[in-house]
Amino acid sequence: MEQIKRFFNEQNEVSKDADIDFSQDGEYLEAVKALARTTYQSLYVINYQTKGFEYVSENPLFLCGKTSAEVKDLGYAFYFQNVKPEDVEMLIKINEAGFKFYEKIPVEDRKLYYISYDFYLINGKKNMILVNHKLTPMFLTEDGQVWKALCAVSLSNNTSSGNVVLSKEGSDEIWRYDLTADKWEKDERIKLSSREHEILSLYASGLTISEIAEKLFITADTVKFHRKKLFEKIGVSNIAEALSYAKTNKLL
Repeated sequence: MEQIKRFFNEQNEVSKDADIDFSQDGEYLEAVKALARTTYQSLYVINYQTKGFEYVSENPLFLCGKTSAEVKDLGYAFYFQNVKPEDVEMLIKINEAGFKFYEKIPVEDRKLYYISYDFYLINGKKNMILVNHKLTPMFLTEDGQVWKALCAVSLSNNTSSGNVVLSKEGSDEIWRYDLTADKWEKDERIKLSSREHEILSLYASGLTISEIAEKLFITADTVKFHRKKLFEKIGVSNIAEALSYAKTNKLL
C-alpha cells in the first residue's frame, strides 16, 4: 500500500541489513502477552524493520470489530481503514516530528522516553472513539534506531485529537508538540500535593466524600475544596475524568 510509505523516512526506517543484536528480544512476546492479559489497555508491537505489527492483543478497544490477527496482518494499513482521515494526517506529522526529536536524545537514554497523543478510532459500528496512544522503544539497533516499539491504547480523558507529549521516565521535564507551529515546547509535569494525592487515591478506592473526610480527619467541605483545586490543576470537571487523567499520566 503506497500510503503506508508516508509513515517511514530516514529517521525510522530500519534497513534489512541493519546491525541488530537479535538476542535482545529473546522470548519478549510471552511477557507482552502476559501483560495484555492483565491490563485494560490494548497492546501492540511495531517492528520498524518489517514495517508492520508483530503482535496485537485481543482487547477489543483497538480492534474496531476486527480480530487481532486481522489487525496484525493489516499493519499500518489499519490506520487508513480505522482512523479518522484528518487524524491519519496528524499521525504522520507526529511520527515525523517524534523521530526527529528522538535523534537528538543520547542513545543510552532512548529507551526511557515515551510519546503520548490522542486520535479518533472508527469502530466496527462506525462510531468515532477518542483514544490515547502511547509508544515507547523496546529494542534498538546497534546505531540506536528503534527496531521494535510497544504501543498501549486506552480511552482518552481529553475531548479532541492531538495533545502530543513526550516524556522521560523519572524526569519532571516533558515536551509538548504544537501541531500548528510544528515545534516542541518544554514544560513541567503536573505534580499533585500530598493531600490531593491522598484524596484522589481514596476516591480510586471507592470511598465517598464523607468517608474520605472521616479517614483524613478533615471536614467534607475541605475534601471538596481540595477536589476543586485538583480539577482546576489538571483541567477536568468531575472525579471520573480526574481518575482517568491520573491513570493516563501516572499520577497514582
